[in-house]
Amino acid sequence: MGEDGMIGLDGRVTGTVGPGLVGEVIVRIRGGAEAFLAHPAHGTGRLPVGTVVTVVEYLPPRTVYVMAAYDN
Repeated sequence: MGEDGMIGLDGRVTGTVGPGLVGEVIVRIRGGAEAFLAHPAHGTGRLPVGTVVTVVEYLPPRTVYVMAAYDN
C-alpha cells in the first residue's frame, strides 16, 4: 500500500506511544486489522493504550507516525 493510502487512517494504540518510545498501533486496513510500529507525530506527547489515533506519516513497510484523533 502506498503512503497516500495510509495517511488519514484511524487506529488504536496497543503499546504506549511517546517521545523516546516505539509504540504499537492497530490500524484497520485491507479488509482486516494490522499492527504497526508507532512514533508520536512532532509536537505530540505520550499516547496511552486505548487512545484512538490518526496516521499522519507512513514509512514502509511497518512504521507510522500518529497523533490523537480527538482532543481530550
